[in-house]
Amino acid sequence: EEMAPRRSFFIETYGCQMNSADSEIVRAILLEGGYAPAAAADAADVVLINTCAVRDNAEAKIWNRLEQLRQVKAKLLRRKQKTVPTVGVLGCMAERLKTKLLESDKMVDVVVGPDAYRDIPNLLRVVHGSGEAAVNVQLSLDETYADIAPVRADPHSPSAFVSIMRGCNNMCSYCIVPFTRGRERSRVISSIVDEVRALSDQGVKEVVLLGQNVNSYHDKKSEGAAENGRGYVSSAGFSNMFRSRDAPGFRFADLLDEVSRVDPEMRLRFTSPHPKDFPNEVLDLVNERPNICKQIHMPAQSGSTTLLERMRRGYSREAYLALVDNMRTRIPGVAISSDFIAGFCGETEEEHADTISLMRQVCYDQAFMFAYSVRARTHAAHRMDDDVPQEDKLRRLREVIDTFSEVVTCKNHVEDSDRLHVVLVQGPSRRSTDEDPRLTGLTDTSKRCVFPNQEMPGSLRAFTKQAGELAIRAAPGDYVLVRVREAGRHTLHATPVARTTLQE
Repeated sequence: EEMAPRRSFFIETYGCQMNSADSEIVRAILLEGGYAPAAAADAADVVLINTCAVRDNAEAKIWNRLEQLRQVKAKLLRRKQKTVPTVGVLGCMAERLKTKLLESDKMVDVVVGPDAYRDIPNLLRVVHGSGEAAVNVQLSLDETYADIAPVRADPHSPSAFVSIMRGCNNMCSYCIVPFTRGRERSRVISSIVDEVRALSDQGVKEVVLLGQNVNSYHDKKSEGAAENGRGYVSSAGFSNMFRSRDAPGFRFADLLDEVSRVDPEMRLRFTSPHPKDFPNEVLDLVNERPNICKQIHMPAQSGSTTLLERMRRGYSREAYLALVDNMRTRIPGVAISSDFIAGFCGETEEEHADTISLMRQVCYDQAFMFAYSVRARTHAAHRMDDDVPQEDKLRRLREVIDTFSEVVTCKNHVEDSDRLHVVLVQGPSRRSTDEDPRLTGLTDTSKRCVFPNQEMPGSLRAFTKQAGELAIRAAPGDYVLVRVREAGRHTLHATPVARTTLQE
């Protein structure tokens, strides 16, 4: 008897890197459940949209996509097609808007929150068996998916994500994340080390450790955590805006120490941290280990102490600047990136000017900038007025973006022109042609670098000793020493010197 073909699935991912990592977990769960991956959404029996709910713009994109899928389903039904795709919404928007999604003109068949992905095969069985919509948005106090080996969308990529913790306890007044992803909980160190080691064995050359507050990592469950772990130490001048975390356990510095020893030729990055969780031992590890990238994300959100208080960030402008100075002292040459919100509740022109001056004072290497949009259930939604006119929000956002562009263009020109960088090759540049082949990759400081795909010495030893070693062309996953010849606002253009290693 001929077996029925397996149902196929396709996952579309919106939003942050955590969502990308979650999609890899969902992919593993579906493969284990007997589903087969489809090459595109229009070839799939099941289309899953992994969503973001942090800002209005993100949700608007997803609603537009769901409307497109609704029209596809309606057309197939009119044609009396036997196979109509099942549409599911996953992630933060699923938890936040479950009722609206299910009532939205049969746009969606399955709604699954971030802590309920294990239930997806069962929910799909319910839909396929009964024709009724299925939902599970239950948040968990302990789900980390530590026992699931993620299946990467691109198994040939030299980079990979590893989630080390989930949820957020900070309750910043503007942020929906604690309500959509629940409380903080961390994986045990051994499960993370094992996953990183497996990625190293597969040839991965860069791992990005992920968490909503990645440097708040706190493993209380590993053997010896209670006896050998440490209490909580915050950055000087910073405070927790929630319950105390004095319970002993293994902290982010312990994890970073362990993971960086797995493979000295594997780069490590981490995101997204909170400024309050940068004790000196973390900064010193970043400086000491050649394979920990010298780039740190430091979300400021605002340069005004009074506005930071309304945001419930737990620090002042002065404390933030002192931490920046400490970072640059302990990690010479460190690249610092940040997040900024324009037009938060009650923001005055003076408070906005404080943000502009902070950007000029710090001289960030990268920045992610947005206009404020109110999120239901947050402290700001309940207790504050969204009283900055939209035109003022957009004007201030433009001023923030223009300030960053001006500062980073000057900074890159001064600091990166003629500088040597080690680049991890990711693949051909988007503008590469047969006549002008070019490669692209990231520097240690997380800057995009493009250089000609030309022959070069196969090692620094060959370059420095003129040893006559055969010239090679770089491939994805190679480290290449380059010299920057032109430093633009977003991209460094360079000349390759030689293939290299992190230890050379």
